[in-house]
Amino acid sequence: MRAIGASTRSAAIPEGVSGAQVFALRQIASSPGMSIGELANRTMARQSSVSELVARLVANGLVLRRSDSDDARQVHLHLTAKGKKTVTGSDSTIQERLIAGLKKMPQKKREALADALEEWRTASGLTDVPPTMFFERQDD
Repeated sequence: MRAIGASTRSAAIPEGVSGAQVFALRQIASSPGMSIGELANRTMARQSSVSELVARLVANGLVLRRSDSDDARQVHLHLTAKGKKTVTGSDSTIQERLIAGLKKMPQKKREALADALEEWRTASGLTDVPPTMFFERQDD
């Protein structure tokens, strides 16, 4: 949590853009045209959380949503020039580093970690707190 907090105050992140938003932008930059579902998979987040984050990125002029020519229900995500400028030269985000580290762990340890964190959340009385994407603030 300290690393995530410190990363959101990094000079490399433009004013008004959160670390979670840079993380999502970097994922879209690496695979232009991905769907929201694909972005959710890459970011290990719930699709509803990613949808909210993408809505903010679109509102801030960082991402474009383009409907699929064959299926208008399918949306593809692309960075705008402003979005590209935001991620150009950016270092890997703390979220990317955490995911890379998690993937290096054996499956049984990942499952034990997830169980322990869920037990901690329940014991803390926080089961009613809605999930966000890597500590993305809901009011950003």
